Amino acid sequence: MSALSAVRTTGIYCRDTCTGRPLARNVTVYRSAVAAEAAGYRPCLRCRPDRLPPFTEDDPASIVGRALSLIAEGALDHASEDALAGRLGVSSRHLRRLFHERVGATPALVATSRRAHFARRLLDETDLPITQIADAAGFATVRQLNRVVASVFAFTPTELRRKRREADRLVADGGLTLRLAYAGAFDFAALLRHRAPRAIPGVEVVAGGVYRRTISACGNPGVIEVSDAADGAHLLVIAHLPTLEALIDDVARCRRVFGLDRPAAAQTPLAEDRRLRPLLRAQPGLRVPGAWDPFETSVRVLLGQQVSVAAATSLAGRLVAALGVPVPGLADIGLTHLFPPAARIAGASLERLRGIGLPATRAEAIRSLARAYAGETLRLDAGGDPAELRQALAALPGVGRWTAEMIALFAAGASDAFPAGDLGLRRAAGRLRGRDAPASERETEELADAWRPHRALAAMHLWLA
Repeated sequence: MSALSAVRTTGIYCRDTCTGRPLARNVTVYRSAVAAEAAGYRPCLRCRPDRLPPFTEDDPASIVGRALSLIAEGALDHASEDALAGRLGVSSRHLRRLFHERVGATPALVATSRRAHFARRLLDETDLPITQIADAAGFATVRQLNRVVASVFAFTPTELRRKRREADRLVADGGLTLRLAYAGAFDFAALLRHRAPRAIPGVEVVAGGVYRRTISACGNPGVIEVSDAADGAHLLVIAHLPTLEALIDDVARCRRVFGLDRPAAAQTPLAEDRRLRPLLRAQPGLRVPGAWDPFETSVRVLLGQQVSVAAATSLAGRLVAALGVPVPGLADIGLTHLFPPAARIAGASLERLRGIGLPATRAEAIRSLARAYAGETLRLDAGGDPAELRQALAALPGVGRWTAEMIALFAAGASDAFPAGDLGLRRAAGRLRGRDAPASERETEELADAWRPHRALAAMHLWLA
């Protein structure tokens, strides 16, 4: 992401492409918007740096990277910095010191900035009442919204809405439409091609260049649609929700599903690898996709053990039909259920799970995973330590190395996960080594060692080559 220039004489910060030309002696450069805001600057009204994607850490597996992922998922909305530090296994003092060095702001300020910037998006792009915007952005009261927005932008929500340009406003028939910003090359079509054969029947649909899925919004069903804005900088989200109270978290999940906050190869050392270079040139905008719900994705991985993608998708559809929560009125667009919650699968009998076509060992593995997740002895969020996650998964019956790596990669967002035993990766590794036969798991592992800590992204390029 480009650095941001803060101008001491005006008190604003700008993109490097802004048409303003301040004197160099009056400019201070910051890595992120939140760092500039922590120093007392407000975003420029001309170049709108507040519309840039959120700040991300170069190493997602670092303590700061994991903390930023958790904050993006709302970890500080109802918890303290001390609680966040505890989840990361460090003291709150150490966490704040790392954030000061890497981000330029405290974790709490990052969380506050996240809510303020999301509220600004809603003020620009929708006609929602300010009371609803406060709820959607995670503020406890309108008074709190007014105070925080004024501190970040130097204008009240009402004043900002008056200043919006007509072109900023999005209008759609049905649903609430928002833009999701991203930086660098992004290949939405490639991610849809990867997702389409793996979409869980009844829960997800990919059709006509649009991804749709059912979601639970405060216990009630809703639908999210994601498509390409075709401007090279945004995706479009249309949310059909019974309440906007958790909208900020739903938008964060959309970003996670399509890897908007994860790097493309050009932003990593992978771009220098001579063996990967032809694959990277072929799909420069490929990202690592993530999970809407880590448990749902983990179950989908277990269903894919030792069967084809099509067979695993069929099994997932049967599981949803048997244990999912029905959602009426959406069958015309291929959506019929919410994915079954962990507690429902954990409480299902072995016979019922076997009834969808699962062997006994895999049915028990899925039930054990559900029990561990529902009982909170297994955490699948991006803030966890990948090594600890692999260890916890290995302790479950029916979870081998391939399964653990796939769950780490797609469910928990581990940037260095790499299932070296996967046949598709072994075939691709064999081709990179100049032969038609698949490489061995050990050879594939050795080849991938040079791609740390971005092996997950390398795996995506190998799979989709």
